[in-house]
Amino acid sequence: MTKLFKKDPVFYKRVFAITLPIALQSLITIGVNMLDTIMVGSLGDDALSATSLANSFITVYHIFCMGLGMGASVLVSRYWGMKKAAEEKGDSDQEVKAVHALKQTVALMLRITLGLAACFAIATALIPELIMRMYTDETPILSFGITYLTFSVITFFFQGSSLVCTIVLRSVGQVRLPLFVSIGAFFVNLSANYILIFGKLGAPAMGVAGAALGTLAARVFEALIICGFFLAFDKRIGFRIKDLLMETKKIIFEYFRVSVPVLISDGILAIGSNTVAMVIGHLGGAFASANAITAVTQQLSSVVITGASQAGAIVTGQTLGEGDRKKTMEQGYLFFGLGLFLGGISALFILVFSDLIISTYTNVSDEAVLIAKELMVAISIIVIFQGTNSIMTKGVLRGGGDTKMLMLTDNIFLWVLAIPLGLLGGYVLKVSPFWIYIFLKSDQIVKTVWAYLRLRSGKWIKKISTGKN
Repeated sequence: MTKLFKKDPVFYKRVFAITLPIALQSLITIGVNMLDTIMVGSLGDDALSATSLANSFITVYHIFCMGLGMGASVLVSRYWGMKKAAEEKGDSDQEVKAVHALKQTVALMLRITLGLAACFAIATALIPELIMRMYTDETPILSFGITYLTFSVITFFFQGSSLVCTIVLRSVGQVRLPLFVSIGAFFVNLSANYILIFGKLGAPAMGVAGAALGTLAARVFEALIICGFFLAFDKRIGFRIKDLLMETKKIIFEYFRVSVPVLISDGILAIGSNTVAMVIGHLGGAFASANAITAVTQQLSSVVITGASQAGAIVTGQTLGEGDRKKTMEQGYLFFGLGLFLGGISALFILVFSDLIISTYTNVSDEAVLIAKELMVAISIIVIFQGTNSIMTKGVLRGGGDTKMLMLTDNIFLWVLAIPLGLLGGYVLKVSPFWIYIFLKSDQIVKTVWAYLRLRSGKWIKKISTGKN
């Protein structure tokens, strides 16, 4: 236990200097999502369910981009640590190699992100009905969902580019700018939603279409400032638009070896999460509405965990880049203990504030409210395990370069355990919403045990090269 909760003020100060700005940014992003659900929820269960299910598809792209960004972050953090170590030693040759490899990594990441955005935008424009039918067969929900997707086509380009640039900036210690931009985006989204959903200030009342356009306005705002700063003013990495065309042959193997397993892992997990959404969507509109309410609550309770996860990857990568393996192992145990602590705090938050949060949704059915209350109890249990293994798998182990093993274990636990149990509970045994949720999230419990065993083994620490001779 002393390994997990050892007093180390320098470590915690470093971690929370990264964690808190990311957590605040996540909180603001969730606030935007919560505003959407509350405002659209005033239009009724069908509109709320439709936007929630349509956003499940958009979330697939978001998770792919998180995979691309966090995969690149493993390399960026490591190269940044190498650069700082080389500066201290006066090794200019190694410093040049590290900076060049860092820029090559960013170039590959941005190329793939924009290509993926094009694929999702084309699919959303051409087959919105087919996409929605994956989640529901109820005609009113289909109609609202198709409308929402139609007005979200170009959102992918702005959302993806700003997200991956934000992750890279965080990896080199630039955490404040993304926070300030998110605050601005919150007010942009709030104003646009109010005007476009309800038809204020002379604008037409557009309903769910207005919600989609409000989100688009916020994404455009974020992308213009984040990407503008990154490509024109940032001096830490010094990446510019012309660098998108730079030669990347010497780093491409290392990039794909480390980053692609993260992309594949998060991508398959995104598909798995959408399979969960499909299971929930076909259990009825009330269940889908209840899940939309509780999803926001779970996100609110986990914002610090999200920040700590990214801090885990950044700190681990930078420490290994500096060449200190022993310190990395010690930090790994402290991160595990931090996960247990933050998971417990999140569980307490859910239990205390769940009724208050549910009561803000005034126009949903009584059935949806009852289901939401049951789901809240289940979430308060699962979040303890989910918080811990999130910090380990998405943070420490990933930062150590153990991306191939994570790709395998993440998806084995999801597809072999959680989803089959959820289908069994929902459609065969027809258990209560509490147990359906526990079954669908059972992989989180097993992954927590596995993550601790993997940490102890030390096999998760992998070597990473700059890709240059």
